[in-house]
Amino acid sequence: QLFVDRMMVANATGCSSIYGGSAPTNPYTVNEKGHGPAWANSLFEDNAEFGFGMNLATAQRRAKLAETIQALAAKCPDWKEFQEAAAEWLENMEEAEGSKIAAEKIIACVEGCMNCGCECDALCKEIYDAKDMLVKKSIWIFGGDGWAYDIGYGGVDHVLAQNQDVNILVLDTEVYSNTGGQASKSTPIGAVALFANAGMEQTKKNLGFMCMSYGNVYVASICMGANRQQALTAIKEAEAYNGPSIILAYAPCIAHGIKGDMRMSQNEAKKAVDAGYWPLYRYNPANAEAPFKWETKEATGSFQDFIRGERRYASLTKTNPANAEELFAKAEADCKRRMDFFKKLGEVMK
Repeated sequence: QLFVDRMMVANATGCSSIYGGSAPTNPYTVNEKGHGPAWANSLFEDNAEFGFGMNLATAQRRAKLAETIQALAAKCPDWKEFQEAAAEWLENMEEAEGSKIAAEKIIACVEGCMNCGCECDALCKEIYDAKDMLVKKSIWIFGGDGWAYDIGYGGVDHVLAQNQDVNILVLDTEVYSNTGGQASKSTPIGAVALFANAGMEQTKKNLGFMCMSYGNVYVASICMGANRQQALTAIKEAEAYNGPSIILAYAPCIAHGIKGDMRMSQNEAKKAVDAGYWPLYRYNPANAEAPFKWETKEATGSFQDFIRGERRYASLTKTNPANAEELFAKAEADCKRRMDFFKKLGEVMK
C-alpha cells in the first residue's frame, strides 16, 4: 500500500514466502492501474545477496539511463521542454515522488519524438525502452529470524555494510518456523524449541545493536499489535532513508502455542510489549543530533504471566521441570538487561 508499483521484494524461503506467493491470494495490493510490487522468492540462506543483486542491477540501469538523458539534453540544447524535464529528473532521480513527477514529463517528451527520423530519435527510443527505471525503486529484502539472525546472517551483515539504499524487514518469530520449530539465534532464554528441548540457555542475539554499530544503518524494532503508528513511521522512515535499513518486527507464530490460537496474534504481540518482553525503538542516522528514539513504555504487564501463557515456555515445566523456574527467572533477568541497555543507549544519544 505504501510503495506499490515501485517496490521490489526479495523474499527468503520461509513462512513469509509461502503466504507471500501463494495462488490464488497474496498479501500484496495494486494501484488504480492494476500495478503492484514485483516479488521473487530466493533460497533460504542467500536472500540478502539475492535482494542486493536486484539493487545492483537497478542502480546500474538507472545510472545508464541518467547518462542517456544527459546525452539527449546535450544533443538537443534547443529542446526546451525536454531540457526542463531532464533537469528536473536528474535533480530528483533519488526521490520517490520527485522522480515520479519528472518521469511523466520525460516519457511525454520522448514519446512525441520517437520514430520522427531526427537525430534525437535513437536516444529517445533508448530512454523510452528503459522508462521502467525512471521512478526510484523501493528495494526490500524480507525474511524470518532463522534467515536473518542465523543461516543468512553473513549475507545480511555484508549487504548492510555496502552502504547502499536497500531495506531489510525481519519477521522475528524467535524460532525457525517453516522447518518445524528449531531454535535460532533469536530464540530467547527459557524458550523450548527443537534442539533446545530443555529450554534455551543462551541469550538472544542483539541484532539491532549489532546493526547500529555501523553508524550509518537505519534500525527499528516494531510491533504492529502494540503500536501501529510507530510501526508505520518506522517503515516510512526506513524507506525514505538514503542508505541501508533494517526493521525487526515481532511476529507471533503458531509454534509459540498462543492461547486462543493465531486469531489472537495481534493481542499477543501487544502483551509482549506491555510485559517488557519486546522493545520499540528507532535509530535514524539522518537525525544527527538525536538518532536513537526509545519508544518503549514502562511495563504494565507481568513478564512471567506473559511467557507462561505460551506453550513454548510453559512446556518447559514438562521437558525440564528441575530447572524450569530457574530458567524462567533467568529469562526475565536477561530481558530486563537488554531493555535497560537500549534505554540507557537512548539517554546517551540524546
